[in-house]
Amino acid sequence: MTPQRAAELQVVLEGVALPAKKQELLEYAREQDAAAVSDLQALPDREYSSLDEVGEALAPVQPSRARSLLKHPHEESGDPPGGGSYTDPHPEPGSLRPSIPPANPPEKTLEKQAETQKQQQKRQQERGVGE
Repeated sequence: MTPQRAAELQVVLEGVALPAKKQELLEYAREQDAAAVSDLQALPDREYSSLDEVGEALAPVQPSRARSLLKHPHEESGDPPGGGSYTDPHPEPGSLRPSIPPANPPEKTLEKQAETQKQQQKRQQERGVGE
């Protein structure tokens, strides 16, 4: 059935009391347009809560989900970032992981960030920003 014909049948069914079962829709259509009844016979036998549901049952426009495309979940590989500390609800604050690379200790990073911040503040003061 074409989407246009499904829309026409929805117009015929306007005014039907919803939710309605297939049989109730057929009875209402007989009173409105006898030719519509033969097309509505294609409806699955169930209850419809809206005319949009009727239209979708007659001429589906929503894409169907292909079950074969869905991937099943699989086990995680390896530890999460941070190892066991990732899931530790009460880690020791300020503690350093033993896996810190020796060539880049956190102290150097903090010193570099502090130096950058001082330089930025100095430039802002020279420009008169923030006064």
